Amino acid sequence: MLFNSLDFAVFLPIVFLTYWILLNRNLQIQNLFLLIASYFFYGWWDIRFLGLIVWSSLVDYWIGISLSRVTKPQYRKLLLSLSLLMNIGLLGFFKYFNFFIESFAQAYSLFGAQINLSRLDIILPVGISFYTFQTLSYTIDVYRKKLTPTKDIVAFFAFVSFFPQLVAGPIERATNLLPQFFKKRRFNYTTATDGCKQILWGLAKKVIIADQCARYANDIFNNHDQYSGSTLVVGAFFFTFQIYGDFSGYSDIAIGTAKLFGFNLKINFATPYFSRDIAEFWRRWHISLSTWFRDYLYIPLGGSRVGKWLNVRNVFIVFIVSGFWHGANWTFVIWGTFNAILFLPLLLSNRNRSNLDTVASGRFIPHIKEVFQIFITFLLTMVAWIFFRADNLSHAVSYISKIFSSSIIVLPEIRPFNMFLYLLFFILFEWIGREREHVLNHRFFNSYNWFKYPLYFILMALILIHSNGTPEEFIYFQF
Repeated sequence: MLFNSLDFAVFLPIVFLTYWILLNRNLQIQNLFLLIASYFFYGWWDIRFLGLIVWSSLVDYWIGISLSRVTKPQYRKLLLSLSLLMNIGLLGFFKYFNFFIESFAQAYSLFGAQINLSRLDIILPVGISFYTFQTLSYTIDVYRKKLTPTKDIVAFFAFVSFFPQLVAGPIERATNLLPQFFKKRRFNYTTATDGCKQILWGLAKKVIIADQCARYANDIFNNHDQYSGSTLVVGAFFFTFQIYGDFSGYSDIAIGTAKLFGFNLKINFATPYFSRDIAEFWRRWHISLSTWFRDYLYIPLGGSRVGKWLNVRNVFIVFIVSGFWHGANWTFVIWGTFNAILFLPLLLSNRNRSNLDTVASGRFIPHIKEVFQIFITFLLTMVAWIFFRADNLSHAVSYISKIFSSSIIVLPEIRPFNMFLYLLFFILFEWIGREREHVLNHRFFNSYNWFKYPLYFILMALILIHSNGTPEEFIYFQF
């Protein structure tokens, strides 16, 4: 079920009213209802894959309890290995089986021989990368004794399948989300209205920004050989905002929806395009995934506590694995590697933690140096997104090569004034709200009724105007 669909517009109020009006007296019944609603939400797409979530939940629930009963280190490691093998094995089969088969056949052909290996007609279950990492975080934290395993199977299953963030995150840690299923939840009007505002802003990001940018980005990327280098820059520019509006829009809707039910999810995006270097960008982009890799891969590898070159190795491993997590294509591996290369000078010069605060904090106007840093970081990020968006490596190389041709100095063939105007207002709004959880939470958009209510109306009107009969899927559904 898509957040931007009529189905969800009917589903959410029904679940919300039932949850608070009919079931507000019993916490266990509320949890059970959320579990049923979450399975219905996911099964609306393809009921066959509900079995994967149930199986993954059941295995990690049992392993968590078993870890609390076993004291011998070798048996605890065996249980953890079983969880890793099961979860990563399922993820690897559905997401990477065909990729490895094709890559093996191509590598074999380099030796002058041909091997025929059949692809399997595998459908990638929506959200499998997200809920797999969520259950793994539970098992690993229980193994590390940072979390006491739960015996409440309903609460645990509801934690794994919580519908607001089930399909595309944020990837919640058990230490944050699971305890919330055991606390009495009371309806809070202020929190609920803030959630509605965040949902509205997320829908605006998706429908007004991402979907409209996608119209031009898809045309330019799919027909890049027919356009000038300057037009390809426009295409990369639009895709840069498409993927941000699409993914951060989903996260805003997820976080806002969770607030309606009394849950607090972690922030997943913090205006990353206002970053002053690549390190800051990755602290602000897809935060739940970046911190997951930091805590469960980078630090176990030794993190920054090892020597400089081992630290460099660890950084490259994290970036490459992060790229591969996004999809079974060499373009994602190159995208991750490219970001690691951009990160390397900061690491070697010990400047990777130079910009920990928000740019121009307490000021509206940034310094010239900050503007220059943001511009350079944005350009580098935009180049990296070309690899992410390209169909394959040859497509990416061809696209970038044409950008750096003489045709870059001509006027772009595609220059939609309305889209640039939308982006101008969008960037301005994001800048104003850069120190808040979401834009509409800023006092500038809340203090005056004569301003905020017309703004809400305009956003809703634009969402309706730009919506079509068939809602567009979110980009990260494929990951």
